[in-house]
Amino acid sequence: MITIRPFRDEDAAMMSEIYRRAVKKLGPKGYGPEQVAVWASLQPAPARFAEVMNDGRYCLVAVNDSDQVVAFGDIERDGHIGFLYAAPDVAGTGVVAQLYAALEAEARKQDIGKLYSEASELAKSFLLKQGFSVVERRDFEVNGVPIHNYAVEKRLRAPR
Repeated sequence: MITIRPFRDEDAAMMSEIYRRAVKKLGPKGYGPEQVAVWASLQPAPARFAEVMNDGRYCLVAVNDSDQVVAFGDIERDGHIGFLYAAPDVAGTGVVAQLYAALEAEARKQDIGKLYSEASELAKSFLLKQGFSVVERRDFEVNGVPIHNYAVEKRLRAPR
C-alpha cells in the first residue's frame, strides 16, 4: 500500500538515495554511460534536498507501509516541477502516476495556470501520458559531456 504525504526533513536522505539509484538504474534506458555518470554527479546531498524542499515549493513523497520514501516530486510556486523521481523497483507500477495526480491537484487548488519541467527521456514519456506537450529538445553539456532533456508543459487553465 502506498501513501502520499507531505515531505518531512527526515525524508531528505532517502530522496537523495532514490535520485542516485533512479539515475544509475533507469538512466541507461535513454542515455549513454558517460551521460548517466555526469547526471548522477548532480545528485543533491540530503542537506540540499531539505533546504530546497523547504523553500516554499509544494513537495510530496510516496511512502510504503513502513513510511519509507519510494518516490517524490515537487511543484514550485510558478508551476515548475523540479523533481519527479521514483525508486527503480516502483517505476512503472503506478506509484508515480498517483504521486503526480496529487501534485497536479494541489497545483489546481493553488490556481497555477501551467505546469512545466525539463524532462529526461523517461520522464518525457511519463509526462506525455499525463497530458504534457514537448516544447523543445534541449541539448547542453554538463562538465563537458553532451546530454539532453525536453522542455515540457501542461496548461491547467487558459492564460489570463
